[in-house]
Amino acid sequence: MNIRQRLSDQFQAAMIAAGIPEDCGPVVAPAKKAGFGDYQANGAMAAAKRMGTNPRELASRILEQLDKGEMIERVEIAGPGFMNIHLSEPWLGRQLAIAKGDKRLNIAPVAEPRTVVIDYSSPNLAKEMHVGHLRTTIIGDALARLLEFQGHTVIRQNHMGDWGTQFGMLLAHLSDKLADSNAEVALADLEVFYREAKVRFDDEEGFADRARDYVVQLQGGDEQCLKLWKQFITVSISHCEDIYSRLNVTLKHRDIYAESEYNDDLPVLVKELLDNGIAVEDQGAIVVFLEEMADKEGNPSPMIIQKKGGGYLYATTDLAAIRYRANQLKADRMLYVVDARQSLHLQQAFTASRKAGFVAESVALEHCTFGTMMGNDGKPFKTRTGGTVKLAALLDEAVERAEKLVAGKNPQLDANTCAEIARKVGIGAVKYADLSKTRTNDYLFNWESMLSFEGNTAPYLQYAYTRVRSIFRKAGIAPSELQGEILLETAEERALGIKLAQFGEVLDQVAKDTFPHVLCTYLYELASTYMRFYEACPVLKEGVGEKHRQSRLQLCALVARTIATGLDLLGIEVMEQM
Repeated sequence: MNIRQRLSDQFQAAMIAAGIPEDCGPVVAPAKKAGFGDYQANGAMAAAKRMGTNPRELASRILEQLDKGEMIERVEIAGPGFMNIHLSEPWLGRQLAIAKGDKRLNIAPVAEPRTVVIDYSSPNLAKEMHVGHLRTTIIGDALARLLEFQGHTVIRQNHMGDWGTQFGMLLAHLSDKLADSNAEVALADLEVFYREAKVRFDDEEGFADRARDYVVQLQGGDEQCLKLWKQFITVSISHCEDIYSRLNVTLKHRDIYAESEYNDDLPVLVKELLDNGIAVEDQGAIVVFLEEMADKEGNPSPMIIQKKGGGYLYATTDLAAIRYRANQLKADRMLYVVDARQSLHLQQAFTASRKAGFVAESVALEHCTFGTMMGNDGKPFKTRTGGTVKLAALLDEAVERAEKLVAGKNPQLDANTCAEIARKVGIGAVKYADLSKTRTNDYLFNWESMLSFEGNTAPYLQYAYTRVRSIFRKAGIAPSELQGEILLETAEERALGIKLAQFGEVLDQVAKDTFPHVLCTYLYELASTYMRFYEACPVLKEGVGEKHRQSRLQLCALVARTIATGLDLLGIEVMEQM
């Protein structure tokens, strides 16, 4: 159910019938103030300006042509031409009743499903995952979950960094380490392993030459070197998969399509670009000059795809990836959940791909940028010594802090239950603190605010869910046993009913704009609206008639399911008690 879209369709038809050009939209949005209807259609003013007529008179003409159907009770014209829409209470109650009995909450799959490729997480396998990988991983996963819920075919692509000159250094060090231990033991701490290899590369005589030899052997397909490389990659991937499991992220081993997968295609791609005149040789390098991205002086933007010495770059691999995703995976839409600092690089890759004909104009290429996680000092989040914070260590601390918090609030919990709740609260708090912020902005990482049971936080929403669920334990009834109409007689019941009915349009907006914080804001507003309803409308108290008790319990059941569904789409778990 997408009320906003249904209203838009009805008003668009009325506007066309009233003689308004088809490209003038109805501009339907939820009403911002009580007393001004449930929704507003504001398109009459822009249309009147274009047609040179009075907006209130034009709004009247629109309403004369409007087929209100069962959904609209009445429409009022206000101010210079706003149209305030009041929904029909019986219709809204029926829609909510349908949602209660539907596993999808009365949200139909999209009419035209698309194939969406999402590029996210993409850690460098030479090192352990750190806090810099958090945002891409959880934002990308939330979008993947939501788009799948809508009915799209989602193909996750974990473009892991598993190639390049640094691996020569690491393989040389691993080769020596294997004389005394196995690969799992040697690579138990990737950060320590990397630092040891770097020290040897910088200081140990002859080691740098060995490392360079390993690079040549690796790129040449040497069997023994590839075997060593595969050992390194296997252990490194296991580190990542442990993090994904702890984060409740849906990335699997099958979603890995790393840089090395494109190796064979890189010389083919460069030759094709040269043959087609898209790329040219310049000072020994192969370059694509993009006039489409010229600077103010008219100089084209240069994109190097092969270095003077013959080596390839990230740009080459990303071009190959776009071509693969368009031609082999048949993507209709590609989302790149990548740091904002890569904006120029991705813009070049997108532009060059279209210029070369690798991807059709009908295929959407979207860079879902995100800002930086900042510490309390306003600088990028670091350890106290200035080092990079391992993601595993961050998650450990989140769960430890949550366990102290949960044990303090509910000391009667047994140890196992407390640990499980703490895991969900701690991990959920870290994820929600990120997802609830506009992804294009930097945000301040603060333990106290993210673990708070007040405000727009995961613990607040998880607790709201448990409180709603506890009502059914007190009532001794299961939501599936509830019967009767859903009544929306009070202002609080009506406000809650409308907020519940808006879930589908919120999901549509997030799917279109790729901003998960919109869903977070909705869930917080839903929980807040529910609290006002619960305070004003008794549910289990004596004196509440059975008809109203059943109706209000159904609203409670819908709130719980909507919060749980929304949090699940964000990759956050709920629990029955806290």
